[in-house]
Amino acid sequence: MMIMDPVLLHEWHPVALVSDVTEAPKQIVVLGEKVVLFRGPQGVNAMRDLCIHRGVPLSLGRVEQGEIVCAYHGWRYDGDGRCVCIPSLPATQAIPLKARTTSYACQERYGFVWVCLGEPKCDYPALEGRIDDSLLPIWMGPYPVQASAPRVIENFLDVSHLMFVHEGLLGDSAHAEIDDYSVHLHGDELVTDEIVVYQPDPDGRGIGVHNRYIYEIYTPGVVKLLKRTEGSDDIFHLFLLVLPETDVTCTAFMLQLRNYAPNVPDQVFIDFQNTLLEQDKRIVEAQKPELLPLDLQAELHLKCDRVSIAYRRRLKELGVTIGTE
Repeated sequence: MMIMDPVLLHEWHPVALVSDVTEAPKQIVVLGEKVVLFRGPQGVNAMRDLCIHRGVPLSLGRVEQGEIVCAYHGWRYDGDGRCVCIPSLPATQAIPLKARTTSYACQERYGFVWVCLGEPKCDYPALEGRIDDSLLPIWMGPYPVQASAPRVIENFLDVSHLMFVHEGLLGDSAHAEIDDYSVHLHGDELVTDEIVVYQPDPDGRGIGVHNRYIYEIYTPGVVKLLKRTEGSDDIFHLFLLVLPETDVTCTAFMLQLRNYAPNVPDQVFIDFQNTLLEQDKRIVEAQKPELLPLDLQAELHLKCDRVSIAYRRRLKELGVTIGTE
């Protein structure tokens, strides 16, 4: 059943890598709603994964000539969700107007497929205008996580866990102190000051450096880490995009952009990020309460948690309900 979150219902959600969506029907879950994706002549289509006839998921069927065919009785639906053929219906009879399934707004941008279940509040997803085309891209995911989407986002924003959850890679417990910083609201976007972190091996190349982190929060489910290395011209951007499936499950995707190591195979960076994700999953999947508390009195916060505090306040101001309490 669809979760009627008043905010996220009208957001664009990343649901798949463009490269993962073919003619073969693919079921995904967005805000509790089962959705089928398939590629047709005009691009990727998204619709409710349900044949109106006898309630069989359309994702069990096949795609022919840009139409999805139900596996049960062969009913065919076009990309708008309209039933265009009922094999058992005599040719002289018109197809009932009610013979359709709900279609959803869908687009392919920045290497991802995006779906909005409601009325999109803007024409483009949150990455619009935020991608530096001069940098080398790597697309990563999907990463299914048995935790709420806000918990996963907040973990990404939590700089003080790097020295313990990712010790030896993104942090060193002997250098755990975090200098104070501020979070600023620029329009609808939250941006931190630079946060200096010593990192023994921040990207899998085995080079220890002091990095300067800036976090940017665009929407409840789309955030970015901008990393600059002291004494270097290296630039590193890492976008985290999280699809809220239910209150306590989600799928994460990442887009990495960099201006260095052009000859290093992408798989080196992907394997490194996979390691970090497994380390993070162990923590966030065990957190209690499962839903992110928006009451700031419910947990103890420190100055180093300023970005987490700002994120929770932003969710509360917006009225986000899925994955929160």
